[in-house]
Amino acid sequence: MPENLVFCLKIKSLVAFVLYVAYVLLNMRDKLVRILITGAGGYIGSNAVEYFVRQGFTVTGMIHDNVQEKFRRSCVEAIRADLMDAESLNGLFVHDYDYVLHIAALASDVGRDEWFRVANFEAVKQLATLSMEHAVKRFVYLSTADVYGLHDFHGEGEDELVFDGKATNPYPKYKIQSEQWLAEHVPAERFSCVRPCVVFGHGDTTITPRTIAYLKNSPALFHFGKWKGRNRWPLAHVENVCRTLHAAMVLPEAGGKGVTVLDSKFTTLSEYYHEMAREFLPTKKIREVSLPLWTVWPLAWLSSTLSRRKPLFDPTLYALDTITHNLDFSNKRMLSWLVAAGLEEYKNDSYR
Repeated sequence: MPENLVFCLKIKSLVAFVLYVAYVLLNMRDKLVRILITGAGGYIGSNAVEYFVRQGFTVTGMIHDNVQEKFRRSCVEAIRADLMDAESLNGLFVHDYDYVLHIAALASDVGRDEWFRVANFEAVKQLATLSMEHAVKRFVYLSTADVYGLHDFHGEGEDELVFDGKATNPYPKYKIQSEQWLAEHVPAERFSCVRPCVVFGHGDTTITPRTIAYLKNSPALFHFGKWKGRNRWPLAHVENVCRTLHAAMVLPEAGGKGVTVLDSKFTTLSEYYHEMAREFLPTKKIREVSLPLWTVWPLAWLSSTLSRRKPLFDPTLYALDTITHNLDFSNKRMLSWLVAAGLEEYKNDSYR
């Protein structure tokens, strides 16, 4: 066979191979599932980014000012926006997203009602509306178990629980209003609400450092009210939050529903403090003292009154309500969703 003919055949084969690879890559790109995660630079958001990248999703992250190193390492596309700036939120939809996970929020015990209304209600409405206009399959809203109120529970599930109609703290108040708005204005199959309890684990920058500071500075573990530390402290590992977000995103039965995220392990408030001390302050001697609720209420009122964006000191009135009640919910729906999505509950005894 002439050499020039052999050369031509090789060129044709190479061209055919390149075209085939390009075809495969193009089809793979078309099949990629793209998601937008708001609050991607924060604690829960950065863990969610890491989780969904591991699962093979194409992730775009909305970030604001403070960005955790975990998000920087993820190398996903970042878009800056501000929940308090409606115009900046319009700029998030630079891609056609399959799903939107709205995690960003103003999360604090204290603060002006107006801040929470704009960040945790008006922004939710805007992002959900934009998601519907851009044909997003499902808008998954990260809410909170605090929508049920802060009082004693005894294993109730989502079908038995109702929203707290008397919520005055702006954090749960606008989470409730956002969920209600979604139920009234978004088709049920196109939204879902995930309600985590006390989130911890994997670089927690919220409850863990706050607890460590309390253990370091307090002369004793003080329990207030009737439970004396035997009430359930409702822990939700951040990995279980991410897995539940995943299930809420893809399961048909999750449409229009809310789910409580709560680890199966039952941990009392007293056990939680002792476990934290063993892990982070192993030489600290722990002494427990139980006092009537009225002894600390004036201090909590003072903290709530003087604080602006962050608590000046613990406890605030909101925190006091949290630690003095038995927040014992059922997690059966969470577990059933995880199984249906081919996932399982994450279990880890470490608070790091």
